[in-house]
Amino acid sequence: MISVVDYGAGNLRSVTNVLELLKVNFDLVSDAASLRSATKIILPGVGHFGQLANALDELDIRQTLIKQIKSGVPYLGICLGMQILFVDSQEAPNVSGLGLLSGSVRKFESADRSVHMGWNTLDKTAQSRLVKSSLVNSSVSNATGDGELFAYYAHSYFCPVVDQTVFTTSYGDQFSAVIEDANIYGVQFHPEKSGDFGRLVIQNFVSL
Repeated sequence: MISVVDYGAGNLRSVTNVLELLKVNFDLVSDAASLRSATKIILPGVGHFGQLANALDELDIRQTLIKQIKSGVPYLGICLGMQILFVDSQEAPNVSGLGLLSGSVRKFESADRSVHMGWNTLDKTAQSRLVKSSLVNSSVSNATGDGELFAYYAHSYFCPVVDQTVFTTSYGDQFSAVIEDANIYGVQFHPEKSGDFGRLVIQNFVSL
């Protein structure tokens, strides 16, 4: 069963709407016992890094989440759900992330505005299981005729480019748009707001 983590905030309904549209069975979970039975985990995220990290601790699911991911359970982190995979964030300097990826989440400083919101590209750096090459064609409404993909972003902090980065995006600073590392997957954009391309990304994760 796919478990969608409900930590009391975030874009939960938008994500579950897509899963329902795809006719995918899922459970909303907010306790360790339920999380231990997950065959796949989705952590949607909108809001503050510290709020999410503290919620995982208050629900007493941080260590179970880490254990499940380390045991090989496929994990998809969306936006803040991807950022929490890193060690820490400038958004909450005294709060620890999950520490499953090295590096720190940083604030946009090179762009004209500190908030990156709207449609932007995905630039491929490595082979991806979430964003398969078959998606990069004009039949996807979020792609241009020459195969350039676009997704919808809404964030003020960004993940660095790391060894696990398979797609980047630039908004003043270059950052990770998609990361993949064995069973760990993360997207900085919002697939639930990225049209048929975003739905295909979620479908690809479901089908792993």
